[in-house]
Amino acid sequence: MKLSDRFRVKPGSKVTLARRDPDDTADLADKKAAKKRMQKNLERLAELQYRLYAESKRSVLVVLQALDAGGKDGTIRHVMGPLNPQSCKVVSFKAPTDEELAHDFLWRIHRHAPRHGEIRIFNRSHYEDVLIVRVHNLVPKSVWSKRYEQINAFEKILAQNHTHILKFYLHISKDEQRQRFQARLDDPTKHWKASEADFAERKFWNAYVKAYEAALSRCSTDDAPWFIIPANKKWFRNYAISEILVDTLAKLRMKFPAPKADIANVKLD
Repeated sequence: MKLSDRFRVKPGSKVTLARRDPDDTADLADKKAAKKRMQKNLERLAELQYRLYAESKRSVLVVLQALDAGGKDGTIRHVMGPLNPQSCKVVSFKAPTDEELAHDFLWRIHRHAPRHGEIRIFNRSHYEDVLIVRVHNLVPKSVWSKRYEQINAFEKILAQNHTHILKFYLHISKDEQRQRFQARLDDPTKHWKASEADFAERKFWNAYVKAYEAALSRCSTDDAPWFIIPANKKWFRNYAISEILVDTLAKLRMKFPAPKADIANVKLD
């Protein structure tokens, strides 16, 4: 079974994260085997990115969501880092500014949608408005509960305008999160990543799991599927996402545009 089928959330299905093993590595036994496959995927991904940029008829949006220390930055560094930055860009969404709060919650997101020929990566995304907003009661339930359908409608608009959407939830265990937080405390070179706010959020773990389950269940569609990626093992997380990206882009059957010059008759001095 392809990883894109194994980890995809089927539209209309109910997600229970406790039934998903964050240590799952599919058919891969170890990091060494994954590294070999990963290298081939990165080479192929670079080729497909080049075709996407040259063709310039469609775009790709990659959404990364996870609990704190889930590995979003690591995924970007290892999977998307080798790509050409001319047509692969990252947008990180922090707490909204006053200007952003003065608009609908999707306004700041739509402004960063990828242009044709581009891969755009969202490090956190519009889903924060049904995650942290829900967990911390930043707006009434009567407001955030309507956002699932609004998100689906928004993503459908992007898809109908030739943006291919892939959403990855990086699934780690609570114990793995604790170990990663401890590593930040033990390593002086990682102290800058230590955040009291992140540590404090651990007490809301169950509430976040419930919020994620709702988002994954209600917002995985044919236009914008969710993939639940086992992420306790970083090497498998990176490999799985690279595999799904290659599989998806290859199916687009992108073609180079016709040359603007009559190549056969070009004579250079």
